[in-house]
Amino acid sequence: MKKYIYKFEVLLVTVFMLGACNDDFLERFPLDEVSNDTFWNTANDLATYNNFFYHMVSNDTDIPIMLGHDNGFNSLMVSYLHVDGFADNLAPDHERHRPYQQVRAGKHIVPTQSSGINDQWYGFRGWNFVRAINVGLENYGKANIPENIRNRYIGEARLFRGWFYHHMVKMFGDAPYVDRELNIDSDELFASRTPRVEVMNKVLEDLNFAVASIPNDWGDGNNPGRLNRWAALAIKSRVCLFEGTWRKYHGLPDADMWLTEAANAAKDIMDNGPHSIYSTGNPSLDYNSFHRGLADLTGNPEVIIWRRYRLGILNNHVQSYYSYTGGATRNVVEDFLCTDGLPITLSNSYQGDDVFENIFVNRDPRLRQTVLHPDDAAFYKYHNADGLDYPRIAGMPGGRTSSTGYHVIKHYNADDQIGKAFNTGEFPALIMRYAEVLLNYAEAKAELGEITQADLDMSINLLRERVAMPAMGLNPPMDPRYADDGISSLLVEIRRERRIELFGEGFRYDDLRRWKQGKKLLKKDMGIQWNAAHQDRFENAIIKTSVDPDNGKTYIDVYKDTDWDNPVFDESKDYLWPIPLNDLAQNPALGQNPGWN
Repeated sequence: MKKYIYKFEVLLVTVFMLGACNDDFLERFPLDEVSNDTFWNTANDLATYNNFFYHMVSNDTDIPIMLGHDNGFNSLMVSYLHVDGFADNLAPDHERHRPYQQVRAGKHIVPTQSSGINDQWYGFRGWNFVRAINVGLENYGKANIPENIRNRYIGEARLFRGWFYHHMVKMFGDAPYVDRELNIDSDELFASRTPRVEVMNKVLEDLNFAVASIPNDWGDGNNPGRLNRWAALAIKSRVCLFEGTWRKYHGLPDADMWLTEAANAAKDIMDNGPHSIYSTGNPSLDYNSFHRGLADLTGNPEVIIWRRYRLGILNNHVQSYYSYTGGATRNVVEDFLCTDGLPITLSNSYQGDDVFENIFVNRDPRLRQTVLHPDDAAFYKYHNADGLDYPRIAGMPGGRTSSTGYHVIKHYNADDQIGKAFNTGEFPALIMRYAEVLLNYAEAKAELGEITQADLDMSINLLRERVAMPAMGLNPPMDPRYADDGISSLLVEIRRERRIELFGEGFRYDDLRRWKQGKKLLKKDMGIQWNAAHQDRFENAIIKTSVDPDNGKTYIDVYKDTDWDNPVFDESKDYLWPIPLNDLAQNPALGQNPGWN
């Protein structure tokens, strides 16, 4: 497989080089080599060319649009399992997660050069990805094949391009938009960035073409296969929801148009697609079972896009690095509803957190499938099935420790960790699932002010039904903790549902930015309550604590007296990221984002 990829890289580079030359010598087509003038003939040629896009986006460090788990040493930081560390869901305490800690604390600095997940601007390979797409788009028309077949591959390429540029806009606002093959003299290399609104109009054109042109099924069984029409619709719903809410809360035009596009894309999948919520009828296991336990996601009706890892082809080490996420925060743990459907601030069934196990009593079953309950350590074969008592905190001898006391169990897979050598893991990446589509739909309809009980029942309430939670109604009580957010109680609960359902899948930081809720990152990351009983229980633990002024109780304070203590969020600059200095030096016309000079 590696030999095949190498040969295709040579082929691709050859096509690039020959396509950029006009020397008469190249009119002599060699019979034993690939040339730009002889390659683009058949549907198989176009499919072969597009195959390389999938290979390129498997490099999650340089092109993190289809973020899974990068391989080797990069598995420690480049994975959707870690991305919640940018926000208030996870509290990583390992030095190797410094980039997450910096952003979380509001102490992100302008990078010198592009380096992937650390700055998101993309390196050399990222912009080569756009070039590869544009080269293809300028040559697909040469193939003597039916237009509808050619449009499949054009749509596939444009889907990748639209997804790429959405990511650029999401992180940086304005972006250097290029939709043609460039050479060393092209004016675009030294141009200013294209305004966000213009770029996103181009993105929507790409997504709409993809949805209209890509087949419902490529005949590959999604095991995993090419991005089909349902994947394109799911991507469109994600992109349009982000853009619509960003525009609504950041004061940009046409928010409702984007929200309508998001709702319609999601509804198309809901009405006509092959996907459904995975359930075996076991509320205590179904939620996390396919996140942690299945090496092969083929045939799972909830899975829309995933990546397979196989020994000798593509591997990862993400399970061995899973503890680098630190632990879930008290903030997210307290967001799980009680089994009566009420938040802990309003429910009479909440048992408090004076005793660790009490946090699970009368709570949404997803909590126990997200955070390790001590009684479940043997079931999950936690940390080599070591038989130790959990949770464990830094300083305690043996076992696996957590920075907060809340060990994340949602994605834990002991079989992919125990006894495996470095970078031989085969833990799959679940990149997009149907649950997100349902959440996108409900949120878009609510933001438009059009949501009905029927909309809730066909979306969010299917997720609640899987875990035997009460259905959401149109007028839930307002959780007093969110009364000052400036939104309805219904939107509060829809956002809560999104946070709980998609925990640890890389959404929280982007969600807070698009909702313009950076103020939520001003709160410290806390862990379990630290009372006399817990001090005796967690003997030798090395922790620092602070008192919660709201209830007078003491909790683990993960970053106290560190560089990440007392987080800040600058509303004037922190919603966008800075452009690397090297890129600005090469093209000053790019301009730096506000506040990062």
